[in-house]
Amino acid sequence: MKRKNKRFKKKNTGSLNKLSLFQKSDGKFSKKCPLSIKNPPIIDYKNISLLKKYVSDNGKIISSKITSVSYNKQKKLTREIKRAKILGLI
Repeated sequence: MKRKNKRFKKKNTGSLNKLSLFQKSDGKFSKKCPLSIKNPPIIDYKNISLLKKYVSDNGKIISSKITSVSYNKQKKLTREIKRAKILGLI
């Protein structure tokens, strides 16, 4: 007599499984970097209107996962935001 292996059986969970915040979604949707478009805005410590978009109300720099900025542009942004903070522009 064969045993059924219950360990590898998938459980039928309700629709609550799809609502979990910590699971990756099935659809692979990725936004393109807003600073890598044609004629991009210049990332500079004097361009305060651009820098304020990437700083929260508390003064923290918003992560690239949320803003969908590329790695190199995020490094430049953080450097320029820190410069502007030191100079007192932000």
